[in-house]
Amino acid sequence: MFANNQLTENLDDVRAFLLAERGKALSDAEWRFRMKGYGYQLRRTERGMEVSRLPQHHLLGTLDA
Repeated sequence: MFANNQLTENLDDVRAFLLAERGKALSDAEWRFRMKGYGYQLRRTERGMEVSRLPQHHLLGTLDA
């Protein structure tokens, strides 16, 4: 998916993009909504935040809690 206007599957690039976008959002709900617009689904689990690619829901990895 896209991270900083580049097509990538690299979780490190995606993680940097997600965390930068989190700094712009006022809440977790807004952040998750914004990320859906970029093609990512975020889901909170016991291990952290799971990151999936939409619309296939292909799991890319987990951001540590």
